[in-house]
Amino acid sequence: MILPLLLAAATPAAAPSPSRLKADVEALVGFGTRHTASTTTDPKRGIGAARDWAARQFETIGQGCNGCITVERINRRFTGPRAPNGVMVEDVLGIQRGRDPNRVVIVGAHIDSRVTDVMDATSDAPGANDDASGVALVLEAARHLSKQQFDATIVYAVFSGEEQGLWGATLLADTAKARNWRVSAMLNNDIVGNTLGQGGVREARWVRVFSEGIRASEDLPQQIQRRGNGGEDDGPSRALAKAIDGVADKLGGLDVFLDRRPDRFGRGGDHEPFLKLGYPAVRFSVANEDWDAQHQDLRKEGAVAFGDTIDKMDFPYLAKVTAINIATLGRLAAAPAAPDKVTISGALSRDTQVEWAAVPGAVRYRVHWRRNDTAQWSESRDVTETKTVLTQVPVDDHFVGVSAVAADGAESLVTFGGR
Repeated sequence: MILPLLLAAATPAAAPSPSRLKADVEALVGFGTRHTASTTTDPKRGIGAARDWAARQFETIGQGCNGCITVERINRRFTGPRAPNGVMVEDVLGIQRGRDPNRVVIVGAHIDSRVTDVMDATSDAPGANDDASGVALVLEAARHLSKQQFDATIVYAVFSGEEQGLWGATLLADTAKARNWRVSAMLNNDIVGNTLGQGGVREARWVRVFSEGIRASEDLPQQIQRRGNGGEDDGPSRALAKAIDGVADKLGGLDVFLDRRPDRFGRGGDHEPFLKLGYPAVRFSVANEDWDAQHQDLRKEGAVAFGDTIDKMDFPYLAKVTAINIATLGRLAAAPAAPDKVTISGALSRDTQVEWAAVPGAVRYRVHWRRNDTAQWSESRDVTETKTVLTQVPVDDHFVGVSAVAADGAESLVTFGGR
């Protein structure tokens, strides 16, 4: 079943606005630098002014929906090699309370920017694509999703301190754990607004979604269990990436490139602190990066213009990435939580028994299965009980998972079955 929400997200009336996304990026670039250690007292320049601006945007959106979004600002002092004297890191949050205040889906991006020298907190660092593009996406998602009420709470997060060590994301992940939030998903959007990459190669057909296979949060006994069960391609974050791919297929217009590693080779992002705490999290990033526009002093060398400037962005493409985020958030916020645990059995049998615990808000469950030599679920069955038997589906040769489904058809992520 295709959700009415997903269909609505695909209509022109609900489409994210490229011009509004551009206006938000222009506003952020206008603060000169947004380096985490830049001024917090100047009303027009620096990280402080930029965070105040982001808070005002959430406040305005909240006023437009009768207070459905409230603003919270959380902070903590961090010290590290890129801030040896310490720096106060602050996150600006727009919180849209759902019927369940403790089950949460998060969409985030970092507001801080930098130039070549990560310690340079005063030079102009426009940070148009890295990562004003992501912040603009988060704000646009709030504008669209604030028009509806959901079961889960949506947290729109604007992080600081990414360039110093993923500190803002660490702060929010720790906050989620301290508040006992049940995080169904975290979508990190970082460098999501260009199609022309290094060497003049343009790619506007897809967006990359990075997801971990083996979970960062698994201890050794869990890893040993995983070895026996399989499911390296079916952890919660990989299930989230596959769900995003399905959402994009329904929307049309932009494909999802399922990148089967936690992030780009040897690099990282703001979803990683959430992965360390066991929360499903992925990173959106453009198909082709332009490294001449990342972490660069503004300058020109021959015919090459260095620096992360707005003229290198593609706002219709950013709008398509935003639409995928909006539809994914809407689906997961409307759906019940994924089942906590799914168990399967059937050794020495042609049939597989499947059991799971009941999920609040679920009116039925979708049992998925596939042969072990494939990556995508190929078969499914809807049931109302919390157990079923898959006849002539040998457990030796098939993977099994279960999702929870709401009355309106909204489906959770799939929980992989094991012993």
